[in-house]
Amino acid sequence: MRLFISGAGYSGRTIARELGGQASTIIGTTRTTERFSALTSDGIQPLLFDGIEPTHAVRQALRETTHLLQSIAPGEAGDPLLRLIGEAVSDWMPHLQWVGYLSTVGVYGDHQGNWVDEETVCRPVSKRSRWRDAAERSWITLAEQTGLPIALLRLSGIYGPGRNALIRLQSGTARRLIKPGQVFNRIHVDDIAGATAHLAAKQANGIWNVTDNEPAPPQDVIAFGSQLMGVTPPPEIDFETADLTPMARSFYGENKRVSNAKLRASGYDLRYPDYRAALTALWESGEGAG
Repeated sequence: MRLFISGAGYSGRTIARELGGQASTIIGTTRTTERFSALTSDGIQPLLFDGIEPTHAVRQALRETTHLLQSIAPGEAGDPLLRLIGEAVSDWMPHLQWVGYLSTVGVYGDHQGNWVDEETVCRPVSKRSRWRDAAERSWITLAEQTGLPIALLRLSGIYGPGRNALIRLQSGTARRLIKPGQVFNRIHVDDIAGATAHLAAKQANGIWNVTDNEPAPPQDVIAFGSQLMGVTPPPEIDFETADLTPMARSFYGENKRVSNAKLRASGYDLRYPDYRAALTALWESGEGAG
């Protein structure tokens, strides 16, 4: 395996650590040299890529790639990688065997708290989700045209070490917003890495919801974190009167329960099936205790 991670951020770095024992080389792109040392510490050979113009080193790395992970978000102009390679994927990556595309459950849009799965029609609401939906369709078209296995991983709210309710409680930034009936799914970053490795090994194709077992109200997560830490939870705040950015308010405009039945049926067992298991493990590892 020669893995190329386009956009080696929080999830990409965790995936690199997961696949480190299987890959002979792992290349990861970043927009700044300031992140080179962090990527190197995760076993990633860092390359600069601005998402627009690939350097000679990026082009050469792509030519040697067997497994591609696309983690750079699309813009109005579409997916940055597909904008470069178009239909000439075999020219850019002649050894390519599998692609994983990190997408979002935001493409489903609002389903008023009902369950959705991979067969549900997408009704993206936000501009960012519409761009994601368009990028997904472009990758699906490429898979159909080339026969290349391309797995679209629709991720729910990502959390893990350094990014979780315990950290927010410790810093005093956690809030308990109350919007009746509102639920969200979540996914621990280690399960993103585990699911990616699982799907890559199967050379899986198509759409996969990568999410936990239990959609839950966000205030319940904060309350459980407070219980673990032995602190008083922050006061409840009515969503309707809360001071929120437009982006945060739009996030609460989408309400759905996302099924992971397809992923589990394929043989993947979640390491953290719900927020309680994950937060307990994070607390026991020292998160939020400093």
